[in-house]
Amino acid sequence: MMSVTRFVSIVTAFWAVVFSVDAGARLTDYVDPRIGSEGLGRVFIGPSCPYGMVKPSPDCTVSPNSGWLPMPEQVNGFSQVHVSGTGGGPKYGNISVMPFVGPLDSDSHIDFREHEDIRLGYYATVFKDSGIKTEITTAPRASFYRFTYPSVPHKSLMVDAGFFLGENPVPDAREAQQFVGSEIEIFSDNEVAGYSRIRGGWNNGRAYTVYFHAIFDRPFVKSATWHGDSISDSRSQYDRGEKTGALLGFGDDAEQVNLVIGISFISRLKARENAVNESKGRDFDRAYADNLNSWERLLERITLDETTPLRYKRMFYTGLYHTMIMPVDRTGENPLWTDTEPYYDDYYAIWDTYRTSTPLITLIDPEREVDIVRSLINIYKRDGYMPDARSGNANGRTQGGSNAEIVVADAFVKGLKGIDYELGLKAMLKDAEVSPGGNHEAEGRGGLDEYVSLGYIPHGIPRAGNRTVEYSYCDYAIYQVAKGLGYDDIACRYLKQSSNWKNLWRSDYEHEGVKGFIMPRDRDGHWLDEIPFGKSVKQKPTFRYTPVTFEGPWYTPWWDMFFYEASSWEYSLSIPHDVEGLIKMCGGVDEFERRLDIFFDKGFFNVNNEPSFLSPCLYHWLGRPDKSGERVLGIISDNYNDGPVGLPGNDDSGAMSSWLVFHMMGLYPNAGQDYYLLHTPMLKSSTFNLVNGKKFTIKAETLSDKNRYIVSVTLNGVPYPYSTIRHADIVNGGTLVMKMADKPSDWGRELWK
Repeated sequence: MMSVTRFVSIVTAFWAVVFSVDAGARLTDYVDPRIGSEGLGRVFIGPSCPYGMVKPSPDCTVSPNSGWLPMPEQVNGFSQVHVSGTGGGPKYGNISVMPFVGPLDSDSHIDFREHEDIRLGYYATVFKDSGIKTEITTAPRASFYRFTYPSVPHKSLMVDAGFFLGENPVPDAREAQQFVGSEIEIFSDNEVAGYSRIRGGWNNGRAYTVYFHAIFDRPFVKSATWHGDSISDSRSQYDRGEKTGALLGFGDDAEQVNLVIGISFISRLKARENAVNESKGRDFDRAYADNLNSWERLLERITLDETTPLRYKRMFYTGLYHTMIMPVDRTGENPLWTDTEPYYDDYYAIWDTYRTSTPLITLIDPEREVDIVRSLINIYKRDGYMPDARSGNANGRTQGGSNAEIVVADAFVKGLKGIDYELGLKAMLKDAEVSPGGNHEAEGRGGLDEYVSLGYIPHGIPRAGNRTVEYSYCDYAIYQVAKGLGYDDIACRYLKQSSNWKNLWRSDYEHEGVKGFIMPRDRDGHWLDEIPFGKSVKQKPTFRYTPVTFEGPWYTPWWDMFFYEASSWEYSLSIPHDVEGLIKMCGGVDEFERRLDIFFDKGFFNVNNEPSFLSPCLYHWLGRPDKSGERVLGIISDNYNDGPVGLPGNDDSGAMSSWLVFHMMGLYPNAGQDYYLLHTPMLKSSTFNLVNGKKFTIKAETLSDKNRYIVSVTLNGVPYPYSTIRHADIVNGGTLVMKMADKPSDWGRELWK
């Protein structure tokens, strides 16, 4: 547990420093896209609109997930579609443009950055070799570029319709994108159009097509195109299964060239419409200003005390920003079906985002969350299953549970209107009752038949441990929606099934002085200490499995292990719907507290993956929110900051960032349920400016380096002894005042009313 001395030094370093911020500063000024860009964070650094379809930025080789790598890595070009904060194999990186100086005789032009300017809604760099300055901003469905060339001849630009991230020469390599086809055509002396068709990538998805239409503000005086390795003066290259592109030369007087690139997943004509509509009445500077305004309106949904240290403001508002980059709004851009429902893509993945990103969007942008949930349900209606992950118009991959069910339940219990919950329940039941068969990595529940018949998933089925645990919580989500809709028989069945996690609880297994863990079990009910690996019938090699095993020997497929991205120490505490039952299984309140202390003090807690997100707040169920607060503050101080290595793990579409945002305010959601846990905040005050016109303010009176414990709370002036608050209490508006002191009190011994 974090010592008092350590806490004092941390808080003093922040609160004792006086930062001068202009009174007229906008909230967008506090967003720094570089936070989490290096290390494990992998966030997207280029300009994006909220939930924007187009995300242009540099691609520094074909390897990084977000396209970008820190200097001095080379730049291969600037492509228009990216993801943010993801692990696994890359996705997208489509339709690359690259300015250069020289003749039109090569389809490869790399350069190196002399410096970069990375801001919200804006990216700029100057190349070392050519001296060209590239500036980028974006609208939701079109990229804006401004190229400034030096005073030299041969001012040129390459449009590469064949480029993409994650290219692998091995056919059908797992998680690698694979080229299918591309096409390009020079329409006039200032327009180029075409498409790129790619398959695979992180979700091993079917082929998707990115169409584009590029419009320049000045004519090019010469041009060439290529397919494969052949460059010619032809003005078009049809799709013959080879990479294609165009080389464009501008006149010597072309000091500055502006470019708008419309993107579509429907057709080239739709891409042109997007380019024209997004650029109508807007030049580069106007597009940048509009981008900032769209973000400002959303960031204003939460305002902080004026005395908040600059570093905290940067961490907080950048976290908010990261939460609203994905999923991506592609309404009207769905090539698979046509209807009036919203369509969102790049759920990357709900396994990561349901815990904190979904609840945060629900609070600050509930209309958006309604559209997202409607999109999930409509994907079930049209495509067969709700996704646990989806990218490039294809479901995949399921990492554990069928977690869209928790997203639907979260919306239901929090009273979001405009969602067909009857249809939503059917979608949830499809996951829980219809096996996806051989398509279990893409959707539904793998091992469903065994889960239902045995009450657990036996070892030998990939991810048997975390699937059993997570299906139990998904079943609880079904219970809540079914109960609320009046389907008592369904509710009763799934409430009972939500206890299936107990069937993998090995009560006699001891590790580090603690008894009881989720452990492997075979189909016959036998506990397994030795786990087989490989396929040898004669030798039958095994390795020992313990509660700290993350994966097997290097030759075992990590994707097929008993647990995914966490150990049994972590998953054995990940029962968010039945913490009371978990405490009993662990031997009672005292043993559970001792278990939690060992978990954190011995380093079994892993901050960089989502299964442990709730763990620091489990002390609440013991009547010790003070200890939850200490753990949270220690985790943040050790693992988060406002620098490039500011996130402890893959941001996973805003998951790591939204976890931070909640905890800085002293709130934490238990996703799929209608309450938030209260603990020591890092901010003196934070106010939700709710879309219903009301405000909800959290104040921490006398918060300081010494006063780090909540000793009493009032809600709207009335004493509030509980360490949780209901969603309805927040959206109805009001003020929650936390009185802070240097020692804990009896406040929070009761969890809720």
